[in-house]
Amino acid sequence: MNTQRPGTAAASAPASGWAIELEKINKRFGAVHANKDIDLKVARGTIHGIVGENGAGKSTLMSILYGFYTADSGTIRVNGAPHAITDSRHALALGIGMVHQHFMLVDNFSVLENIILGVEDSGFIKPSLDRARKELDRLEAEYDLEVDPDAIIEDISVGQQQRVEILKALYRGAETLILDEPTGVLTPKEADDLFRVLETLRAQGKTVILITHKLREIMAITDTVSVMRQGEMVATLKTAETSPEQLAELMVGRRVLLRVDKTAANPGQTLLEVQNLVVNDDMGVTRVKGVSFSIRAGEIVGIAGVSGNGQSELLEAISGMRDQKAGQVLLKGTALSLEGDDGAARARAAGLAHVPEDRQRMGLVTSFSEWENAILGYQNSPQYGSGPFLDIGAAKKAAAEHIKLFDVRPANINLKTSLFSGGNQQKIVLAREMERDPDVLVIGQPTRGVDIGAIEFIHNEIIKMRDEGKAILLVSVELDEIRALADRILVMFDGSIVGEADPATATEGELGLMMAGIGKKEAAE
Repeated sequence: MNTQRPGTAAASAPASGWAIELEKINKRFGAVHANKDIDLKVARGTIHGIVGENGAGKSTLMSILYGFYTADSGTIRVNGAPHAITDSRHALALGIGMVHQHFMLVDNFSVLENIILGVEDSGFIKPSLDRARKELDRLEAEYDLEVDPDAIIEDISVGQQQRVEILKALYRGAETLILDEPTGVLTPKEADDLFRVLETLRAQGKTVILITHKLREIMAITDTVSVMRQGEMVATLKTAETSPEQLAELMVGRRVLLRVDKTAANPGQTLLEVQNLVVNDDMGVTRVKGVSFSIRAGEIVGIAGVSGNGQSELLEAISGMRDQKAGQVLLKGTALSLEGDDGAARARAAGLAHVPEDRQRMGLVTSFSEWENAILGYQNSPQYGSGPFLDIGAAKKAAAEHIKLFDVRPANINLKTSLFSGGNQQKIVLAREMERDPDVLVIGQPTRGVDIGAIEFIHNEIIKMRDEGKAILLVSVELDEIRALADRILVMFDGSIVGEADPATATEGELGLMMAGIGKKEAAE
């Protein structure tokens, strides 16, 4: 028996075996031809992956399908019938839902309030909430999407917030669900949980379109994969009949090395020392508990751990963005003064550069242009003028050089940073920090939300800095990335370093046990 939910069109017999058909879709943004004569067919009841570099046009194409943008030309068919989708409400009425990379939830509302927001079925909120609660219970049971309906959004994990976004779409009657880079903000366990949910959705007859740059995810979960490059659709393949190497080459237009190519480290003098560091979070809870370690010149030290075990607070304290409760940080043997609002500025002046984990919240001012962000934090450098006067010409020239060196797309220094894709935003931050020739680079989640070609480039740049004698502290939730880049691995659990491992010999199982709080000795037994 079908239960019609808010936003659901009346049921009708499908006219086609295809859930979605896009024909000759074109979209321009000024001089940028984002989608060029795109053809795409998505079979009903399947998981269809769409891969491509950042800026390839994936999100634009799906935003057209969801009604955020209107195509300049082309045809959209849903269940065989043509539709001119005018907005997201229209898309939802046709059974199309979308979960965006950056969630669209009201942080101080409850789960239930977020789910019914905009589709309340009466002028009285309590009856709407009561009816929604019953429907939510049914959806959670049917699709294995358990979440506390009364929890406040800002108090639940990112993985739980993503479940809320999926439940929102299902509550509105989505039969085709678009997910844009859904694992970009998830831990490995949360990503595994999401895949189980997607498999359940497929088993229940839903259609899933998965936008991602992670080839391992494509190979693990999709039935079919389409590849986009520079605004064009270059291939659609059965996932079982392709390989990560073939997909990477189709995405980039050249062969891509899917492993990090590096020589053994040749460490020199100690450049960074962290001694008995204790750090509290914004609520006064101690998140870093007496952590000590050192990094030498020409060495990459990776910190592995499940997100939320103190890594973020550790990076913020070392870089001067968060006050430390106790302990000290030394750069080349001299204690850094990191307290107060200008602690980060003093760290930069001493030769410590920082690529924060959250590029949008801490690394960029997204309403600023690319060239303004390219000098952010370094605007008082003599390179950009003297005293209160900024040499805008010099700043723009440096920004243009960064764009060229790091292949930022589009190559427009005057474009607002909010209009760049997530991967290109990351490149802007990396270029700004890496090109300052720091002694120490502290970097969090270097390739979060970044495409395969850019990952190869970023990894090579990190190795290049190591080989130039820099000390690098790397934090990543991608265990494969830590193992590939680090010369030594430290594992954090509950705010403490619980073990150290050699990436050349440590197994994923050993590291995983340490990440769960089991010390190296117990993990080896």
